[in-house]
Amino acid sequence: MNSQKKLIVSHAPFLHIGSGITERNLHIIYAALPALLLGGLFRFGIPAIGVVCLSVSTAMLWELLMNRAMKRPVSVGDGNAALIGLLLAMLLPATAPWWLVITGTFVAIVIGKQIFGGIGGNAFNPVALSVAILMVSWKDYFDFNGMLMNYDPDFIMAYPLATLKNFGVSGIEQYSISDFLLGRQSGGIGATFGIGLLLGGAYLIMRGFIRWEISIAYLAGVFVTALLFNLTDPTRYADPFFHIFTGYTLIGAFFLATEDSSSPVNFIPMLIYGAAGGLMTILIRNIGAYIDGTVLAILVINLINPLLDKIRPKAMGKVV
Repeated sequence: MNSQKKLIVSHAPFLHIGSGITERNLHIIYAALPALLLGGLFRFGIPAIGVVCLSVSTAMLWELLMNRAMKRPVSVGDGNAALIGLLLAMLLPATAPWWLVITGTFVAIVIGKQIFGGIGGNAFNPVALSVAILMVSWKDYFDFNGMLMNYDPDFIMAYPLATLKNFGVSGIEQYSISDFLLGRQSGGIGATFGIGLLLGGAYLIMRGFIRWEISIAYLAGVFVTALLFNLTDPTRYADPFFHIFTGYTLIGAFFLATEDSSSPVNFIPMLIYGAAGGLMTILIRNIGAYIDGTVLAILVINLINPLLDKIRPKAMGKVV
């Protein structure tokens, strides 16, 4: 009698590097810590610590409540809810009110993740979706000048993108690349310290937790689009390096656009996906109504992700 073997077949991608969901989430949290600690908690102190702790804890609480309500296995231990809460806090001002934080984590976990079936089923990045809804609903709380300059006007420089929007290129001559790299600018708790975000992104790419194609294509899209605008009118549109190191660009390139469930898995689609995100970011910033278009651009490319992933190279060979 022939022995039989049971084969378990799953959908692509098939490559496995030996790490699980929990390990991946933990390493992304580790990668975010330099930007969070040195760019946010060190500069803003107790208010920032309060926002981060409230965001992480309530994100985990919403996850647990949804697990119970929908009778699913408890998934808090995989670290994904904590990661979502951490990234959301990094995009908020240090003086964000408690109710804004709790609303943000509710939208991210309940609407952005659990309604779609939990981890792996979400069509949009939960953090980007949450921040976009908060921005549209309560835009004044994302006026970083108003939220942060009153907190410590002598320590934090004004929000560069708002200065560009209001005064043009002449208004941002006070800034230098070193200011952005060292976090001497207003912004989200974990989105101002450029060096920390670059180091975190490089770590995730080298360890294989995110795909370099998306991040590099996104930054290239920002650079090329900003350069074209700058060449057409240097007195109105800032140079590409300004756009790369300000706002949510770096955290978007390494921590938001690369989210597994909402991004492509094939090579060419990843390049198109990232480049389209960079293009949309600059279009929204330069000719749109919002000061920073990063999260909105990421939601747009999340929307076209299923179409992009259908782009595949033709099989080599000859039809007989």
